[in-house]
Amino acid sequence: MLSARNQLKGIIKSITLGTVMAEVVVQVGENEIVAAITRASVERLGLKKDDPITVVIKATEVMLLTD
Repeated sequence: MLSARNQLKGIIKSITLGTVMAEVVVQVGENEIVAAITRASVERLGLKKDDPITVVIKATEVMLLTD
């Protein structure tokens, strides 16, 4: 159980591994969310392309833009 309210279910579209960090792209509906996490976290979680995943967003600030 997690107290964060902003939880979005998606599918891992790609993982780009660096020496220390990794970029994980998650397809959520028609949108993509990109997460920068440690390479060790990718390995510990066993993340792979096409895996289902839940994106949890914990932010202190959210900005809105009008057209």
